[in-house]
Amino acid sequence: MRADFVLSEGIDAVLDNVTERVGATAIGVNPTVTAESEEGVGSFQPPSDAGASPRLFDRPLFGKQSLWVRSGPSYTPDVSLYEGGTYGPRQPNDLTESLGHLVGDFINAAIQRGLKVYLLVPSITPSGMRDEDRPRLPDGSIPARMADTGSLASSANRAFISAYICDLMKIYPEVTGFIPDWPEYPCYFLPEAFQDFGDPVAAWAREHGFAFDEIRDEVGALYRYLHGSLTNDDLAEFAEVDRGRWAQIRLLRRFPAVYEWLRLKRALSLDLLAFLRETITDAAGPGKELSATAFMPPLTLFTGMDLNGASQICDAVSPKLYTMHWSAMVEFWGRELLDHNAGLDERLVVRSLVNLFDLDDEATASRIMDYGYPLPDEPHPIPNRPQERRIQQSIAEVRGETDVTFFMHGYGPIDDFTRRFRLVAESKADGVWINRYGYLSNEKLDRVGAIWKEKR
Repeated sequence: MRADFVLSEGIDAVLDNVTERVGATAIGVNPTVTAESEEGVGSFQPPSDAGASPRLFDRPLFGKQSLWVRSGPSYTPDVSLYEGGTYGPRQPNDLTESLGHLVGDFINAAIQRGLKVYLLVPSITPSGMRDEDRPRLPDGSIPARMADTGSLASSANRAFISAYICDLMKIYPEVTGFIPDWPEYPCYFLPEAFQDFGDPVAAWAREHGFAFDEIRDEVGALYRYLHGSLTNDDLAEFAEVDRGRWAQIRLLRRFPAVYEWLRLKRALSLDLLAFLRETITDAAGPGKELSATAFMPPLTLFTGMDLNGASQICDAVSPKLYTMHWSAMVEFWGRELLDHNAGLDERLVVRSLVNLFDLDDEATASRIMDYGYPLPDEPHPIPNRPQERRIQQSIAEVRGETDVTFFMHGYGPIDDFTRRFRLVAESKADGVWINRYGYLSNEKLDRVGAIWKEKR
């Protein structure tokens, strides 16, 4: 939560909603203050999600369901912490001076009500990031991406997040811990799934015993094949027979360097989590918690996140049940494949991706337009069983080593939101986060509270 809704509704009103209506035990806070701005100044909210989102807030922000806002850090940073690094802190502005205290006031009020409070931070993405510290494709270019995250191996990026965490601990020492976003490589777009082959990763991989040149060459060949040589015959197994499982195993056996690439991304993700764990402990001692958000299986194969490995490092893992993104990925990946491979059957493309992403047991859709980003009043086109399967797979992978607290999204019509929330509530999950407060009408909050009380 940023301080925009705190400013719009008031500290007590927000905390009344999350404690009395919902019965929440924890809350996440972004150290940012936000205020309404004139058109074209700052950023438009709700965010566009790479131009694919038609979102509107469920609860008005400053009396509006969508609007322009500007923001600033909620505190004045200690610039000495960033000295010697490539990246400095966000610069305070007039909002910092006039409204920055709201975040600290909100944290203190939440703690007084018995809530755990976590700071929401990027895992490794500094402001003003240079291209040198962005992930690369095998050919060295920067891929089209929905999430502008940094290279996990970049020492400059790591130096920034280390200084940032130390800075936040000096300002907000009372918080429970940190929730970094994307300690992995997002894969919303097809090119994103083929990162990262930049210089920082090349050096890291060689230092850690990976045959980087062989991996880059073989993965590069696969990327080029998907962008010009893919045929309907290639897709037939993925679309129909055994949902492509045997074809995937054959591909990994035939191209072992592709499997090594998946292992490399896993190693990078776990190494970053270990770095974050060490940074937090050095800054604040052993009592502060680390909870990692992540994609869910099977997408974790592409992102590098290993939930079991993360459970050895983190106090909790939080796989994301963001069903509107899963649907949008069929469109994102599908259009990329159709645009770069002449003669592909759209039906085969769609069914192959639905199977690859494990979105539907039947895979009956035949058009890209059957998926995409759902409108605010449209149910998310992901049936219950695939969601239940992903929840069960995540819990099984962690094996009880740490808490599994799923992240689900508040976006969507109330009945569909309720359906998705109930799936988590009825599972063996240790808890659930709901992102974001702006999509949670009072009726949604009431349903969350009633279902959680009933099932728990």
